[in-house]
Amino acid sequence: MNLFNLTNKTAIVTGACGLIGQQHCAALAEAGANVVVADLNAEAAAAVAFGLGGGPHLSLAVDVTNPESLAGARDQILARFGHIDVLVNNAAINDMFENPALAADLSKFENFPLATFRQVLEVNVTGVFLAAQVFGTPMARQGHGSIINVASTYGIVGPDQSIYRNEAGEQTFYKSPSYPTTKGAVVNFTRYLAAYWGAAGVRVNTLSPGGVENSQDEFFIKQYSAKTPLGRMATPTDYQGAVVFLASDASAYMTGANLVVDGGWTAI
Repeated sequence: MNLFNLTNKTAIVTGACGLIGQQHCAALAEAGANVVVADLNAEAAAAVAFGLGGGPHLSLAVDVTNPESLAGARDQILARFGHIDVLVNNAAINDMFENPALAADLSKFENFPLATFRQVLEVNVTGVFLAAQVFGTPMARQGHGSIINVASTYGIVGPDQSIYRNEAGEQTFYKSPSYPTTKGAVVNFTRYLAAYWGAAGVRVNTLSPGGVENSQDEFFIKQYSAKTPLGRMATPTDYQGAVVFLASDASAYMTGANLVVDGGWTAI
């Protein structure tokens, strides 16, 4: 079990205050890492870091689309801990529409707003690229590190739009073109970076999670679960083991891979 030990490792989680980001932080902290809770919301990041207890965790306000913000965070982390060992590229936009009455119409491919598509690309792809560049470069210089890029099952397969149809047969929402496009890009960016930094000792892998139950409509939960061999959506804690595995020496000979943890969704 010592293979999973992250004692004295410095682990950064972007988008750390989201439902899954908080669980990534908790798992890494429990494994012994000094966790850097990085999020746009400074107050929320501080609360998450405080809740971790234990080691000298750090919270930072970070915009993954801003190179200066990332560089400033890198400098603070290196000044505090002296090294960066793990990066979880978790920050992402899962585009939603504020007005439910307009969601079905606006989320259709034919009507999808260009501005929204570009915004999702900026966070989900450019943000992953920039964070890997800024935080991964010190890893390459020191000769070791682990980067975990969080993608999605929709980076592997196309969305089943029928699960967003309610009991009356009404399409309440369409899974947008931007989210699957960006998550597919993340999967292949992982392969690129694994090949590029392999000789420098930096491992780069993808974690592709399935859908997490989070107070969605009952019809959606039921239909999603029915398509999943394990018969349910994920809980927020279902990805903790995968994150620690990819961050630690337990996966020391693993790079360029896509670890799919989806209850079997993509198996059928």
